[in-house]
Amino acid sequence: MKKSSDNLPSHSQTERSLRELRSRIIAGHWPAGSKLREVALSELLGVSRTPLRAAFMKLEQEGLIERSGAGYTVRGFSIEDAYVAIEIRGVIEGTAARMAAERGVSASELTEIKKTLHAIDDVIQQDSIDGYAQLNDQFHDQLAELAGNELIKHEIERASQLPFAAPSAFSSSSEDIVRFKTSLLVGQQHHHALVQAIERGEGARADALAREHAQLGRANIEAAFIERSENNRTVPQLALVTADQS
Repeated sequence: MKKSSDNLPSHSQTERSLRELRSRIIAGHWPAGSKLREVALSELLGVSRTPLRAAFMKLEQEGLIERSGAGYTVRGFSIEDAYVAIEIRGVIEGTAARMAAERGVSASELTEIKKTLHAIDDVIQQDSIDGYAQLNDQFHDQLAELAGNELIKHEIERASQLPFAAPSAFSSSSEDIVRFKTSLLVGQQHHHALVQAIERGEGARADALAREHAQLGRANIEAAFIERSENNRTVPQLALVTADQS
């Protein structure tokens, strides 16, 4: 019996496999050291083995998996790796924010990103985190667009695929809901200040704000790591963190 995706071009099957595997790995579906079994994953994802192998090669280049004998295993990372990944995204987003402020953005571009800001404001006012992650990701995508440069946009996308570096990597499963909501409020203040700096053409300020904003991600990871260490609590997003780095 044919798989449902057999009629898709090979490159489309590879992209589908890549998206699915990447999201499952980053979400902690497989702990560090897990063996990725080609036959089982081919059946699970409904793709043939050739594009699946191509997806494995791409994930190896991204650093999420590594070769183990004839196959692949999920890589483990130190907590310091997580901090560096976030730092990288902050630097690149800071560059994008500065470029946006210096080139000047159109009224229509500002209107669109402000719509997203207002939607996040509504979520916060409702004292709910439902829908926040999607809107937060949307804001960061729009911020990348404001730079007006395809290379910087591509680099932000690449940085966000690093383990733990996505803008909303820790936004949906925080055990300490009070702490997370406080982080959300601070993050939204950063969002508003970023847009204001870009609108005013304040490049240096926009750069600094974006870098500071990324540090909220580090704070969330630190809190989750401490929670896991002290209370032996499972944190899916930290499934790839194998040890602290001395």
